[in-house]
Amino acid sequence: MTIGLIIIGDEILSGKRVDQHFPKVVQVLAARGLQLGWAEYLGDDPARITATLRRSFATDDIVFSCGGIGATPDDHTRQAAADALGRPLRLHPEGKRNIEQRIVEMGLEAGQPADLNSAENLHRLKMAEFAEGAQLIPNPYNRIAGFALGSHYFVPGFPVMAWPMIEWVLDTHYPHLFNRSARVEQALLVFGAAESKLTPLMEAIEAQFPLVKVFSLPNVGDAVIRRHIELGVKGEPAQTAGAFGVMCAELERLAVEYRKL
Repeated sequence: MTIGLIIIGDEILSGKRVDQHFPKVVQVLAARGLQLGWAEYLGDDPARITATLRRSFATDDIVFSCGGIGATPDDHTRQAAADALGRPLRLHPEGKRNIEQRIVEMGLEAGQPADLNSAENLHRLKMAEFAEGAQLIPNPYNRIAGFALGSHYFVPGFPVMAWPMIEWVLDTHYPHLFNRSARVEQALLVFGAAESKLTPLMEAIEAQFPLVKVFSLPNVGDAVIRRHIELGVKGEPAQTAGAFGVMCAELERLAVEYRKL
């Protein structure tokens, strides 16, 4: 089981809007000792959304999906989730009440009584149509809920709504996963050596320390620092410390210039 993120919207892929969900979700997870295992960006393509969800529903992953749960023609996520599971859409009673309450509040704010039976307001109820068996995710911003299907959690694309809803899901359903595995990271900058020269060292470290991952991030350099590679290890604290010691010792043996971070 890992944690996945799906971000949906043509406006993200076209560059009309810059995605803010990915860095925020990484931050939210890190604050709880968790990390993202995978992420996907999708346009407003019903078939592709359905296929992606069908694949992720077949796993045990915890998945957050941002966007596409409104009631406009380009919102396909609710129907796609139902299709992926082979379930019909149903009007969720509590979700309907939440929307109607919001409509009444909007009428009061505008100084006009709300007509719950108007075509416009009846159309808004589509935002409470979810795949059969869905559970609600409360929306503290405007009460129009997201929905959960198993370990998949669907929230709006608006950050002001999506982020507190994701945090609510984590704090309500998954506190038992928080800070379960201590992880540390140690890194250094290597100068004057190609990645190909360092690859045997990286492979040897991962073979010797199975709870550690080695990472290598080349940098072409700039006016401040010359070309280098950020080389490091991350994982279980004791093994990470041992792996970093081996890394430094081997770089010294190879007479490779490096600087610890």
